[in-house]
Formats: sequence, C-alpha cells, structure tokens
Amino acid sequence: MKQVCVLGNGQLGRMLRQAGEPLGIAVWPVGLEADPDAVPFQQSTITAEIERWPETALTRELARHPAFVNRDVFPIIADRLTQKQLFDRLGLATAPWQLLADKAEWPGVFEMLGELAIVKRRTGGYDGRGQWRLRENETGQLPDECYGECIVEQGINFSGEVSLVGARSRDGATVFYPLTHNLHQEGILRMSVAFPQADARQQAQAEEMLSAIMHELEYVGVMAMECFITPAGLLINELAPRVHNSGHWTQNGASISQFELHLRAITGLPLPPPVVSAPSVMVNLIGTDLNYDWLRLPLVHLHWYDKEVRPGRKVGHLNLSDCDTGRLSATLEALIPLLPPEYASGIVWAQAKLD
Repeated sequence: MKQVCVLGNGQLGRMLRQAGEPLGIAVWPVGLEADPDAVPFQQSTITAEIERWPETALTRELARHPAFVNRDVFPIIADRLTQKQLFDRLGLATAPWQLLADKAEWPGVFEMLGELAIVKRRTGGYDGRGQWRLRENETGQLPDECYGECIVEQGINFSGEVSLVGARSRDGATVFYPLTHNLHQEGILRMSVAFPQADARQQAQAEEMLSAIMHELEYVGVMAMECFITPAGLLINELAPRVHNSGHWTQNGASISQFELHLRAITGLPLPPPVVSAPSVMVNLIGTDLNYDWLRLPLVHLHWYDKEVRPGRKVGHLNLSDCDTGRLSATLEALIPLLPPEYASGIVWAQAKLD
C-alpha cells in the first residue's frame, strides 16, 4: 500500500485522505506540531496542504526528506515577491507591480500604477487578509511594518475571475480541468461555476501559462492559478501549489477529483485527463451552521469539514452538478431560504452564469 503524509491537517488534508481510501493509498494529514516519531514519514511520499509553515521538530525533519514533493517550490510561490518575479521571468501576463519598500515611494507608485493600488503582504495573507485597496489620500492606513514586507499592484478593471486547476506528473505530462468562474466577496471565494467546455481562447491561454510555470519549477501534483479576465486576455493574479478551493466542484462534477488527481501525480499513478460531462456549481459555506435540510434537494452534495463555526471561517461546501442547467438553477433557487441572506447575491450570480 502506498502512503502519503500531508503537512497540515485542515480540510484539504482531510479531503486528500478521503480521496486516497478508494485508491488504496493511506493518507496521513499531520499537524505542524506533531511528534516526528509518531508520523510515518520515512515510508511515505510527502506533500502539503499549505504554502508556508513555521519551523518545528516535524518540519525540520521533513525539510531534509527526499520524498517531500515540491519541497523547494513552496518558498517561491509562498512569497508574492518571488512569485511575481517568476511570472516576469517567464513573460507571463500579470498586473503591473513593484516591491513597496518605503513611504517615499508612494508618488512614484501612483504615477506608474494609476489611481488604485492593491497592497499585499508578501507572505501569509489569504482570503482577503493582509491586503489593502488604497488611493493617494489613503496611504496612511497602511501599517508602518508593511514597508519592505509588501508588494503593490495596479488595481485591475476586470470583468470576471477564473481559475485553472491542473496537474503535472513526474515525466512532465500535464492535464487540466475546464476553467472555473469564481465569485469573491470581501476577499473570500463564495461561489464557483464550471462548464464542460470553457471559452476556448481563455482555456488555451490559461493552460499555456500554467504549463510554463509547472515545467519551469519541475512541479509535480495539482496546482491552481487564479486569473482576471480583461479585454487584453487573462492576467495571472495568484498561484496555489496545492489543491484549491475553486476546484472543490470536481469532487462531484468530474471523473477524477482534484484530490485524487494530486495523489495520482505524486505517487506515480496514471494521470488521464479528467472527464467533465455536466455544469457544476460549488457553494462555499463560510461561518454557516450545518443544516441537513440542504440534503432535501437531490442535486446537493454536502462536504462538511467538522470545524468550529466562526465568522469568516470556511466550514464546508455544497456541490451541485447536472446536465440540465434549468434544474441546476432551480435547485440553487431552492437553497436561498436554507442559507443566510448574504448567500442570495452569489446564487443569483451563479444562476446568471448558467443562463
């Protein structure tokens, strides 16, 4: 039996473990503070559900383990500075940006980037945390400790957000899912919609960009790339060197889920292109109590993370997939009274995508 240790024991590690069971792969999600003697990493392939981690007894052991897949890639992608430098080196389209080192740079920043600046911490920020949208008269809002620790990007006028989830095997073969349309609210992914056939031009551009990144890094496994849709084409926003929230629909909407695809890639199993036969919708459950009435609707698949419910915390998701978009839209409509009021606008957005 193959064994995989996952650094991190959150919901992504949990879903990797679930995906491993039918394949005969024992997956062990482990917390960062775990006792190395209690973790079977010596006999395992090692992966991670997080981009960066503190130094602990366990992570020190894993850092020198030759079976830690993509071990040297994580630091590059976890730092937005080196991530952006990677895009530039490969000639890939991304928002104009620079390192923000000193307050005295602000006049030049706005001269180069325009009236809206997006400031992002180089490391650690996610789901809207560690980010600021600033205009010229608002720069005083940025904490002093951010200078030298942040990049600043041009605020992009985009018409939509999409992500591409793909995987690369050890021999360099790549496979991809169709582009996923995403809705973010307050920096957190709320809804995703995917179709069997994406816009051909956007799909081709996204696959070319993500392929270039994975090949350059000699990456193995699933990687996700978030992009803005602009009149000039796609602009890369960010990368995730792991399975990704916007790929959760694949659990019920594809022949191979992103979690199974990642395990196949890192353990050397066959990596055929996943088959997607019907439109899918994913509803992110954020700070929302469990409600088994969702399951009264026959298209709804519930994935609950068994975490304490707190505001702003991802606690689960709902997947819906059906070849009849009318039935899919009607099921979303039936979900509205079963969810808190703030979900209604996202459901309307998803319904508009399905029309």
